[in-house]
Amino acid sequence: MLDTDWIVLLSAGALAFSVMNYVLLDGTDLGVGVLMGLTRCGKERRAMAVTILPIWDANETWLVLGGGGLLALFPLAYAILLPALYLPFILMFLALILRAVALEFRDYSPSDGFKRMVDGLLLVGSLLAGGSQGVVLGTLVQGVPNDGGQYIGDSTEWLNVFPLYCGAVLVVGYTWLGACWLYWRTVGDLQRRSSLQAKALALVTVVLLIALVAWTATLNTRYAQRLSDRLVWLPAVILLIALLIGFALGLRSRRHALPLFAALGVFVLAFALMITALYPLIIPPHLTLHAAASSPSSQIFILVGFAVLIPVTLIYNTYGFRVFSGKVRAVRD
Repeated sequence: MLDTDWIVLLSAGALAFSVMNYVLLDGTDLGVGVLMGLTRCGKERRAMAVTILPIWDANETWLVLGGGGLLALFPLAYAILLPALYLPFILMFLALILRAVALEFRDYSPSDGFKRMVDGLLLVGSLLAGGSQGVVLGTLVQGVPNDGGQYIGDSTEWLNVFPLYCGAVLVVGYTWLGACWLYWRTVGDLQRRSSLQAKALALVTVVLLIALVAWTATLNTRYAQRLSDRLVWLPAVILLIALLIGFALGLRSRRHALPLFAALGVFVLAFALMITALYPLIIPPHLTLHAAASSPSSQIFILVGFAVLIPVTLIYNTYGFRVFSGKVRAVRD
């Protein structure tokens, strides 16, 4: 039998992997949704929609794995987070539903004006979904008041400036991913404009992320100690510079996927820094992974399920990307 510590770490790793994959994959779709709502040309909006229509719903599978995994693997953390974040979670799910309806039914719109309104709803849904997710992560990092496994706050912690800033940063970051995705998947004027958008958004996202890391270090002495450790910040800075160089070179090469992979790498780096700052806490300021974990037998049972579902989901996602790969041209909407 595995040691209890390893079981908890494997459970946390499976949960973190699911959340990270959702942020990377569906975050890109949300970014495309934001850019669609800001684009005037109907032909280009149609091309944007075609790039994500075959894959967006499969990407959201990771959200189900993450939410279900949190409940099954760390039920105490789930019981504290849910009442603290009822409204952001409800807004996020409603926004995802609105986005799904807009994507699937835009082609059935009776007129160009009505279709433009539907794309506007897609913009609203994408902004609300991305912003809500950032607020949730920001509230988690900020800390959720709890005592003896019970939530003791007033459900307004997410309205503080730090979580709201995190929501704004994630929306901007998602839009950057969306621009990189469109640069990879489109041609012509749309690709050229996506390249310019990706450059501008890269600068804004990186500046906002650096400010976010610095702000995070002021929230808790544990965060400050972890993030100021040379073994943490020095490799992070080197990796960030390498990723940004790869992003810039990718925009000048024929390998149009490179900027997207570089941008995804920046997101993975930011996620890794968050995990580094939090560990071994699952809900700051006090609740640890071990204290929030379910029984070892329950975790082993769920981990077996993850061992099956994660490879299947990865294979399905990869196959979907491969089948619907290739460039998309702007045609009559």
